[in-house]
Amino acid sequence: MSARADSVRSILYALGANLAIAAAKTVAAIATGSSAMLAEAIHSFADSGNQGLLLWGMKQAKRPPSPDYPLGWGKAVFFWSFVVALVLFSLGGVFSLYEGWHKLQQPEALSYPWAAVGVLAFGLVAETVSLRACLTEVNKVRGGKTLWRWFRETRQSELVVILGEDLAALLGLALALCAVLVTILSGDPAWDALGSMAIGVVLVVVAIGIAVEIKGLLIGQSAATAAELVAAINRTEAAVRAEFPEIQWLFFEPDVAD
Repeated sequence: MSARADSVRSILYALGANLAIAAAKTVAAIATGSSAMLAEAIHSFADSGNQGLLLWGMKQAKRPPSPDYPLGWGKAVFFWSFVVALVLFSLGGVFSLYEGWHKLQQPEALSYPWAAVGVLAFGLVAETVSLRACLTEVNKVRGGKTLWRWFRETRQSELVVILGEDLAALLGLALALCAVLVTILSGDPAWDALGSMAIGVVLVVVAIGIAVEIKGLLIGQSAATAAELVAAINRTEAAVRAEFPEIQWLFFEPDVAD
């Protein structure tokens, strides 16, 4: 994990935002009977649990090597990141699809719909703050890479998960807000149910995308390409020669003796 990116800070921002949003959404879902709002509440609670799993994985990853684990516990964070993707898929995405389908078959009018609008607007602001904090840390390590290229090449699984969750949360909130507003304007509760299903599709797609990226890390994807390794060695050689110009011959080789 790069020392330049504070993953814990990003996770704590996301955890605080999700707990506040989950509480507000739950109250609004109970008061309004909104299917989309209930789907969003479950999504936020799932995200809060996910952040707890990431923190646990990062703590485990710091455990020192042992005779049973001579390479250390570094991949623990990959495992828990993969578990997070599964939780996002099942508890978030699949439940939202089920809830939307159920309400589509038995539509119910919304109660206090403008309360739902207010909660969703609050959620959009809170998630924007969380996403901004995550992007601040991502920008520290992605250099000149595009965000998509960084997502495909990074080895910081915890940042991948937080970024994916934040983007999914923002899109889900926007969909829920649109669903509630259209329901208010049309008087047809079917739009609310369709909004819940749309949120479910978003969560499933994001969860699959995260899982695919984490799978490579979990089964042993290399830490860097050959070109990146050569470039790193060349930078180190140049730095050493600049500091100690009297050196004439300089060689790098792996060394497992510690």
